[in-house]
Amino acid sequence: MLSSFKKTDSAFAQLMKTSSDLSGMVKEGDLVTGQLLKRTTRGVYFDLGRHGTGLVFGTELSNAKEILKNLAEGASITAKVVEWENDDGYFDLSLAEAGKQKSWQSVKELYEKGEDLNVKITGANSGGLMADVEGLKAFLPVSQLSNEHYPRVDDGDKSKILEGLKKFVGQELTVKILDFSLRNDKLILSEREITTKNVKEKLEKYKVGDIIDGIISGVADFGAFIKFSDDTEIEGLIHISELDHKLIENPKDVIKVNDQVKAKILEMKDGRVTLSLKALKEDPWQKAEERYKAGTDVQGKVLRFNPFGAFVSLDPEIQGLIHISEFGGPEEMRTKLKEGETYTFHIESVKPLEKRIILKLTPHL
Repeated sequence: MLSSFKKTDSAFAQLMKTSSDLSGMVKEGDLVTGQLLKRTTRGVYFDLGRHGTGLVFGTELSNAKEILKNLAEGASITAKVVEWENDDGYFDLSLAEAGKQKSWQSVKELYEKGEDLNVKITGANSGGLMADVEGLKAFLPVSQLSNEHYPRVDDGDKSKILEGLKKFVGQELTVKILDFSLRNDKLILSEREITTKNVKEKLEKYKVGDIIDGIISGVADFGAFIKFSDDTEIEGLIHISELDHKLIENPKDVIKVNDQVKAKILEMKDGRVTLSLKALKEDPWQKAEERYKAGTDVQGKVLRFNPFGAFVSLDPEIQGLIHISEFGGPEEMRTKLKEGETYTFHIESVKPLEKRIILKLTPHL
């Protein structure tokens, strides 16, 4: 590798080389501390004490340009052994790799201690935020943001999510190291881990089945977020299916931000809370068989079409379904039925437990 070195360099090597019996104590991949001995056009030499002499040259010399710029002769520095004793008797060293290895060691210690750390956000994409930790690139996924910082986009539009995340660039966030891998050059952060720990402690005074007072803090296409009135640091989710007994297309049709509501706790797991508004309302399906009899006709308004057929409103709380097979296909269905129009349908079956009423066409349709 260094066979082109001149004889004068070999003489310098013989002068600085320590006995070979001690050099065996160092192996490739080890971190060693050395003092800068000499700069040449070919490389920079370091005294490794009893281990011998190390050399930074070639690509490693270019990579260490900034590190070496202000390093004076006699100054100490940590380097990584990339080759054990080359042809001229030196250890090939890397200063850049040593810095990176030390950074990963610091990351490992932070992870094991579970310490919180403040990081500056350097960038964003639709999947999360980028940051630097100990000089290493780190990633904070959207799913690991705190409830406060989680981007609440109604339709899940990635461009809107990205716009929301860009607001954090340049800001400092307090996070924990969630996972790391030196081999895969992966460093994952979590803000949620910190808030979850606090929330878990606060949730100890609640149990499943409790009814709480809350304030709607956000509305998305999949449901609504609710903050506990007596402790707004606790925030839970009301899934769209738990907003009401009736079928809801858009949560904003039945609830809005700052609404004060009562909700029932359905589940508490890992600091996450799931609640229900529906559980506190009378279930209209309990009396559905009394109001709607199989074999009879009923008036209903077509609400919407889907791949399975059409949903029909029989009253404000109860909806029925007329299957696509009644028409032969979606085009025929849209020819016979119009959204928003009222028709007479025949009730084929009523299944309260499944919350389902199956409808059929009447002869005149």
